[in-house]
Amino acid sequence: MMNKNDLLGMTYISPLGEMLIISDQQSVIGIYFIDQKYFKYHIETPIIMIDNPLCEDVIRWLDEYFKGGNPDLNNLKLNFNGTIFQKDVWQELSNIPYGQTTTYGQIAKALALKYGKTKMSSRAVGSAISKNPLSIVIPCHRVIASDGKLTGYAGGIERKRWLLKFEEEHTHKN
Repeated sequence: MMNKNDLLGMTYISPLGEMLIISDQQSVIGIYFIDQKYFKYHIETPIIMIDNPLCEDVIRWLDEYFKGGNPDLNNLKLNFNGTIFQKDVWQELSNIPYGQTTTYGQIAKALALKYGKTKMSSRAVGSAISKNPLSIVIPCHRVIASDGKLTGYAGGIERKRWLLKFEEEHTHKN
């Protein structure tokens, strides 16, 4: 018998490998590649693997995404579990348009402006991005270095490269 504090999970087989989707019964709190860095970040309780509507919504979103679509985030109940700074960084990530990239420095500038500061550390931004608990849906793969190099993706640089190329190829559809 489940209780209201149980975490529920479902797996998803993506073109890039197996993923785990986790909900707290009110919202989705994690979407991870099974082998990624910071796997299940902030999740300390056991996960009951069972079909559930919140995870099924993410599966539909991922199916549409991997068919080349640009699905709407507003159809998902997401909960960012992190510090206020991390949540602000992850919110900035959700504003990066499909098929486009931004830099760690550009996100740092946007947050510095939001906080009324003259500058902010790109490294601090990068650290928060690396702990994004909602892979692909919150598109941390769209953040690159100021020199255009692909750096720092918890799911692995090859996955980041694949996702950016995939979106570039499908941008004309969206």
